[in-house]
Amino acid sequence: MKRFLVFLLALVIVLMASIAGGSCYLLDYALGPEPGRADTAGYFQRFAENHPEAEVWLDSLRACKSFRDTFVVMPSGERHHAYYVRHSEGAPVAIVLHGWRGCAIDFLHYGYIYHRQLQCNILLPDLHAHGLSEGDAIGMGWKERKDVLHWMSVAAALFRTKEFIIHGISMGAATTMNVSGEEMPGFVEEIHFIEDCGYTSVWDEFRNELKSKFGLPAFPLMHVASLLCNLRYGWRFGEASPLLQVEKCRWPMLLIHGDNDDFVPSWMVHPLYEAKPSPKELWITKGTTHAASLNDYPEEYVRRLKDFIKR
Repeated sequence: MKRFLVFLLALVIVLMASIAGGSCYLLDYALGPEPGRADTAGYFQRFAENHPEAEVWLDSLRACKSFRDTFVVMPSGERHHAYYVRHSEGAPVAIVLHGWRGCAIDFLHYGYIYHRQLQCNILLPDLHAHGLSEGDAIGMGWKERKDVLHWMSVAAALFRTKEFIIHGISMGAATTMNVSGEEMPGFVEEIHFIEDCGYTSVWDEFRNELKSKFGLPAFPLMHVASLLCNLRYGWRFGEASPLLQVEKCRWPMLLIHGDNDDFVPSWMVHPLYEAKPSPKELWITKGTTHAASLNDYPEEYVRRLKDFIKR
């Protein structure tokens, strides 16, 4: 009997250690910053190869020294970085938010659309723990919502504008929706939100990845990892919920999602759309995988943005 109890205790210890180790791996895998995140030369090279039409625009901005960047100190004390281009004083400013483990440079082609085709000022921040912005762990768009509110105040002063467009893709879309549920600063007179392939919650997204990539159930790894996240970083997977945030948003929002997206599953857009009060619009792109709606439907994408912002 004594040997059996010793064996049982050892088994429990091994299981607990395995769960803790697996949860730590899950947390580090999901929230660990990209190792080469500060390689701006590499990102610019990739941008030039993938988006030659926007590269011509970028070269012209550089030639006249209109493509600029800035560092600001966040309320947390961290230094964060962004690129910006002025169109005209008082024109709307489009703040473009990149995806998980990306950076502002990866999404400059969205900035090209807003600056060149929609006549907007643009600001593209490197979100917390991405690009040249400081941070030890990715916040999956939850803690970053406060950073975006600070960037809005920076943009208001920089461009002397009261009109904003917040456009995010993937994790940037989740960030956009999280921002939409916050009380807007007093200087905001008009704002439009565009979320492209964002998730309902961090819990839902991580659960999907855990199953699809590793073939594992949510219990118990997700529960322990969420607890560790709260202990380390001060937030839980369940509270990081764009679904709950959009319920509080009374500003216009355009929701975009590809019907062949399996990274952020296509089904997620439907409860998000249902939860969002009017005004709202939904566009499901046919045959489109994750974050590829602009690539698959470039002309319609720009037209829909233009029509949505005008309305």
